[in-house]
Amino acid sequence: MEDNENIEILRGDPKKALIKLAIPMVFALLLISFNNIIDRIWVAGLGTDVLAAIGFVSPLFMIIIGIGNGLGAGSNSSISRFIGSKQKDNAENSALHSLLIVTIVSILIPLVVLPFFDDIIVYMGAASVMNYARDYGIPIILGSFAFLFNLLFSCQLRAEGDMKKATFVMASVEVLNMILDPIFIYILNLGIRGAALATIIASIIPTIVAVYWLFIRKNTYLTYNIRSFKYNTSYVKDILLVGIPASLEEFIISLVNIILNSMLVIVSGTNIIAAFNITFTILQLGMMPCIAIGTAAITVAGVAYGAGEYEKVKTTCHYGIKISLIIASIITVLLVVFAPQLALLFTYNQTSSELYPLIIDVLRVVSLFLVVTPIGGICAMVFQAMGKGTISLLLTVVRELVFVVVLSYILGIVLNLGVNGVLVGFILGLIIGSAISLMAFEFYIKKVENNVII
Repeated sequence: MEDNENIEILRGDPKKALIKLAIPMVFALLLISFNNIIDRIWVAGLGTDVLAAIGFVSPLFMIIIGIGNGLGAGSNSSISRFIGSKQKDNAENSALHSLLIVTIVSILIPLVVLPFFDDIIVYMGAASVMNYARDYGIPIILGSFAFLFNLLFSCQLRAEGDMKKATFVMASVEVLNMILDPIFIYILNLGIRGAALATIIASIIPTIVAVYWLFIRKNTYLTYNIRSFKYNTSYVKDILLVGIPASLEEFIISLVNIILNSMLVIVSGTNIIAAFNITFTILQLGMMPCIAIGTAAITVAGVAYGAGEYEKVKTTCHYGIKISLIIASIITVLLVVFAPQLALLFTYNQTSSELYPLIIDVLRVVSLFLVVTPIGGICAMVFQAMGKGTISLLLTVVRELVFVVVLSYILGIVLNLGVNGVLVGFILGLIIGSAISLMAFEFYIKKVENNVII
């Protein structure tokens, strides 16, 4: 298949390409966030302990998703750069090597995590809800292969600009999950275990459709031929130079969530974890447009970087930040104003009604998170697009571990400001870290333009 319309758009105006890729992603990501909210609403009917258990398991689940996103970003970056430099054969070989990597990782995750699952849950302070945590967490870990392959295929389709198929692979997971959740949780009376099974099955079905498109029907720009596969370490290195740092970034963010959860338990108790988890479920809805723009930037900036068009890389980053900040500011205002109404959605059950005022307070403070996140996030993704995953990782370490954790600890525990101290430290850390990320990008791209570094 020759260059199609999608490829020509990727090689054209970066602003138009960014919007074209981002809009369908916004739809898919909004569905993801909406499904998370619906999922929490269904689970809320099972009681506060179940909500808390999911809150404790969520960081582990996000680590798995982070690995998938990281490897997907590595594959996306590699394929995009090869497309930009018009090396279609190398792009196809890179895609096949990504499949090999994900297959190996899918086998390793349950083998590594399950033996230590109980210890991890106890460390996070969830011993009182251990049975619920096991019922939800163990199936999720065993089903990690479904999430990883789904994320990879979506990223590979996005790398060639085929947003219709990429969006289907992502969005259909959420639609199926919304349908299956009440069936498995209540009709089949599987409770919290049913929520986990619904999530896994909903991921498997669209993944099978993606396999059909890529390997059987072959109606995509890149063609997948397993028989012609020849292992080459250079492809693995190219993917992992972005994929490992990107996965580690997701791991660090999940680790920071675990640390923040532990701090919140120390200063308040387990109820704050349920409120914090619900708040971030709501915030994910507001984050989706910015995440879509940042994810689209990996493809657009990757193609531009592969073609040696560095001005387009700058345009992609600057325009992405500008649009994201405008959207995030509007959403933040709406969340602050309508916090009581949103909190009510998750506290309709008598056992969870005690969380109502807590959710309102946490939401109004943490919603500022939306305004500062796009800067650091988009800069990190553009570094990934250029194949500079290590720089992106370093910036994440500085932002999350140095500033967020340290400031949250100082304000919340050392200065004894409690929950508000932890949350304010979280926001201040993000502000400082994001400013450093933007300065690092400006410095690096200037050096690239002057041929000082490549």
